[in-house]
Amino acid sequence: MNLKQLSELLGLSQTTVSRALNGYPEVNEATRERVLQAVKETGYRPNKAAQRLATGKAGSIGLVMPTAPGHQSDVHFGEFLAGLGEEAVRHDFHFVIMPADPDDEVAALRRLAISGNVDALFVAYMRGHDPRLPMLKSLSMPYVVHGRSFGSEPDYPFLDIDNEGAFYDATRLLLQLGHTRFALMNGPMHLDFAIRRKNGVIAALAERGLALDEDCISHALMTDEQGLLAMEHFLQLPERPTAILCASTVLALGAIRAVNQAGLRLGEDISLIAHDDVLPLLKPENFSVPLTTTRSSLRAAGVRIAQRLIGTVKQAGPFPEQELWKTELIVRASTGPAPQQL
Repeated sequence: MNLKQLSELLGLSQTTVSRALNGYPEVNEATRERVLQAVKETGYRPNKAAQRLATGKAGSIGLVMPTAPGHQSDVHFGEFLAGLGEEAVRHDFHFVIMPADPDDEVAALRRLAISGNVDALFVAYMRGHDPRLPMLKSLSMPYVVHGRSFGSEPDYPFLDIDNEGAFYDATRLLLQLGHTRFALMNGPMHLDFAIRRKNGVIAALAERGLALDEDCISHALMTDEQGLLAMEHFLQLPERPTAILCASTVLALGAIRAVNQAGLRLGEDISLIAHDDVLPLLKPENFSVPLTTTRSSLRAAGVRIAQRLIGTVKQAGPFPEQELWKTELIVRASTGPAPQQL
């Protein structure tokens, strides 16, 4: 079925049907619902080329994918993309992904923006003083940032979680359990979320007159191998930490392997809290010792960013310019009272 046949079936002009499908605000809700129901019943699919000519819109969200020899992919990003895609499918939007060398992201984003192939841009893995922000602000194209850029004025559209608050609350719980020797297993030190999570730990410890020793901080890619290596290092320190904060359940997977290999008991000799991104293959409640976590869904964040981008393109707003989501602290068996000091 083509647009002409669909419009004849509905008794509406082709222009009205097209505008209803593309979310134009001047089409009333009853007509839009009627058109959408007919689309569902007939299996009509709009011709993308014709739709683009009629609306000037590509129906696409653009993102740059850093890639290079030795550059590792990230399971967390995959879960976020699943949410972004889930919402894009609902609106018949596409992704345009431009691979680029990690050192060429600014130029790659600009090329993508001026290509005419996308209506909006999404960026992630924000860094302190992120060099992509000035370029994004110079464009006349909608964009949303997942995260924030530490040290930069927050005058851009973003969705982020309260990373500092999450790790402040997690540290406070461990302090209440009597722990005084802490270690932090964090993501790469240049990334915004890692900066804020470290600051949250430091702030909570400072309230009790404690400090986070540099030997007790690990910055690395969030893989189980890095979690294993970091925990092995912490366990070899003269004063072994009893409270561990992990930036991801993936890191926690390796950390727990090291704890088990050392013959220690999680939740008794060592307490551990991980940031849980509700990863489908790493459910914290299914660990041999269920993990205490700070919870926030990456998939839900992906859905929300897609809603904002697509809604802005379709002029279906208004949408909030900035959103800061709180995390949940879910207490399970991996945290317990500090062991008695010998």
